[in-house]
Amino acid sequence: MKSMSDIEAWLALGLIDGLGDDSTRRLLVAFGSPAKIFSANIASLERVVKKKVAYNIVQGADEKRITASLDWLEDSSNSVVTLADSDYPSLLLNIPDPPPLLYLKGKRELLKSSKLAIVGSRNATPQGLANAEAFAEAASNAGLCIVSGMASGIDAAAHRGGLQGGAASIAVVGTGLDLVYPASNRELAHELAQKGALISEFPLGTPAIASNFPRRNRIISGMSHGCLVVEAALRSGSLITARQALEQGREVFAIPGSIHSPLSKGCHALIKDGAKLVESAGDILDELRDEMPGELKSRRPAHSERREADEPEGDESVLLKYLGHDITNIDSLCVRSGLTVERVSAMLLAFELNGLVASLPGGRYQRLR
Repeated sequence: MKSMSDIEAWLALGLIDGLGDDSTRRLLVAFGSPAKIFSANIASLERVVKKKVAYNIVQGADEKRITASLDWLEDSSNSVVTLADSDYPSLLLNIPDPPPLLYLKGKRELLKSSKLAIVGSRNATPQGLANAEAFAEAASNAGLCIVSGMASGIDAAAHRGGLQGGAASIAVVGTGLDLVYPASNRELAHELAQKGALISEFPLGTPAIASNFPRRNRIISGMSHGCLVVEAALRSGSLITARQALEQGREVFAIPGSIHSPLSKGCHALIKDGAKLVESAGDILDELRDEMPGELKSRRPAHSERREADEPEGDESVLLKYLGHDITNIDSLCVRSGLTVERVSAMLLAFELNGLVASLPGGRYQRLR
């Protein structure tokens, strides 16, 4: 094979068909560097990897894909981070299966920051979205960069909150960084590239493949000091991230919810299994402060991380009291409050306009604060 630069050899190694992360790490231990791997003969390679993989290494990676990656790196906001780099995230380096190569778009310096993972349901409730954004902003302002997976729902809300705070946010995606998935998050992806960062272990051009998303979850938890689950059903992918966090020795936190909500059951299961129940970002900061390099800001956020509206009075106050924080419908509210359907409907509309209540599918409502 022709002589390759160090970065070109790293890129080529990540493009070899059939070569997984574990085999890549074994090759690096055996030969010392990607360039030396490509200089080895097939007999030497077969002592470390299977014959077919050794043959693929000798044949080399697709030159067009290497060239495309090198062209992508011409943009100053793009870079690759390898196991040999001093700024490879130290926490991630210590998990059982760290990715040998990460593609990065955005602020590379965020790799060295203290981090909190925030994950949850793609089909979150308005309350869940508000919680994710508020907790993320408070943690970011306290010095924790927010890490999530840029999925719809809780992930996107967490990124928005992180970007609004002082420590920004990192998205770990399950596609190549030349693609945006889901497409509805295109604007968010651009904002992350400008103010935060996006990273992926997958080569450019890698499409959205279902098996890649659970795999990227180990990076979300692995590079973070702790993992907060905001809302999750019992079979949610967020619980995979939480389990990986536990296996990696990270702190796991969960926000409790209504006993009637399917999206609370995953969080409640985590709490039963030992996750820490949290009611404010301050609960998380108190737990993580001793584990951080340096110090988190001393400010402990208040229980509500949002400005509260003026409390309603009279019948409106009565209705809010009976609404509570569980999801309910107009008929139930009429029975509880003794008010007419017309009166309840009018007040709910006013509450919704003022951000006190969210309207849900099926004629149901939920109090937000």
